[in-house]
Amino acid sequence: MTHGAARRADEPGSEPGGGPSDAAAEDGLRGTRPLWRQRDFGIFWAAQTLSVLGDSFALIALPLLVLEATGSVARMGLLTAVGGAASVVAAVFAGAVVDRVDRRRLLIACDLVRMGLYGVIPLVWLFGPQIWLLYAVLPLCEAVGMLFAVGYVTVVRALVGTGQLTEANGRLNATAAAAGVLGPLCAGLVAAWSGPAAAVGVDAASFGVSAMCLFFVRFRSRTPDERPGRQTGLWQDLRTGIAFLHGHPVLRSLTVLLFVFSFLTLGLNDLVIYHLKHDLGHDDGTVGTVMAAGALGTIAGALLVAGIRRRLGFGPTWTCSVAGCGLAFAGLGWARDVPVVAALSAAFLACAAMGGTCSMSLRQEVTPEHLLGRVTSAFWTLHYAAAPVGAAVLTWAAEEQGTAPVALVAGATCVLLAATAQLTPIRGAGRP
Repeated sequence: MTHGAARRADEPGSEPGGGPSDAAAEDGLRGTRPLWRQRDFGIFWAAQTLSVLGDSFALIALPLLVLEATGSVARMGLLTAVGGAASVVAAVFAGAVVDRVDRRRLLIACDLVRMGLYGVIPLVWLFGPQIWLLYAVLPLCEAVGMLFAVGYVTVVRALVGTGQLTEANGRLNATAAAAGVLGPLCAGLVAAWSGPAAAVGVDAASFGVSAMCLFFVRFRSRTPDERPGRQTGLWQDLRTGIAFLHGHPVLRSLTVLLFVFSFLTLGLNDLVIYHLKHDLGHDDGTVGTVMAAGALGTIAGALLVAGIRRRLGFGPTWTCSVAGCGLAFAGLGWARDVPVVAALSAAFLACAAMGGTCSMSLRQEVTPEHLLGRVTSAFWTLHYAAAPVGAAVLTWAAEEQGTAPVALVAGATCVLLAATAQLTPIRGAGRP
């Protein structure tokens, strides 16, 4: 469906045949066709890859802007915390919005808003550093990004059907990570040559390209029984999502464990950048190279997860992924050589990609269509509720005590979380 289409893609009757049987037939047809032959998934896939390519610039550029102006990892962590807090607040109502509106138009609007907001930063920086602007722009972008992320999760099933969810999520994550290899490397080079603000400008442009691609993606129509019923308030919507999570034993356990995991790991990126620049004395180009090399791990994890999950089942795959994250994290602060830092970053990201893809795919598989936005919103609200505080605490502790002991404690706690999962319904979930 193009931009000028008169009817919304998720309205009943917007495409020929809107009944449940037609939807099931369409879902079955998509499930028998290889992903690379599915036009709409291909365009969506390309749009997200391009968006991540640009977004990886901001992942490095924003912390570098703060570090360049203040020299403080605690200030870097504070910026991460502020952005994370905005995501948590947005997650409260994101599901209600996603379940009620045209999801395609919502995704496009989110991309355009972020293009405009990030585009302001390099323009203002022409007249000198303005740290306050980062604390204003990033929370807004993170809030809009949460709306996009919840919408993103809900539309993948509409693109490929239930049977290909893990494969589709793995491919999306793998190519996003591939873009993440080139992005940080280029961001480091651009930051070294032209300054971090210029790298943020590339991020802004990438959102414009993503929005343009999404204009040409068609999503399967939601049937009447897949659309939300009587509309309620935001808190009621959040309670509905929480009730579903609480009623599903595996999702309930995942939510609790990931609450702690996010608290420990949201500030990891700031910690790695600080370790490379402050502890080891390397430049912005090295930071970009390490981030690019580390992203290779995400590619490997995302490509391997579907096969590993088929052989081992959900529980063992997720548990081993969290344990691997912990072991890699524990060693990061002690690594003194750049190749070792890059290898440990790659190991952490590979395990995080496997665990994250498993978690998202399971949630998509077991949640009814009309609840998917609200359940995703509730999951992320609870999942990330303490993460901003964790990022601030982690980076403050690293500045006070050094990166090595902080990384060791955080990594060991992640391993303990994996052990705890063996005492929950996660242990036997999805065994082949």
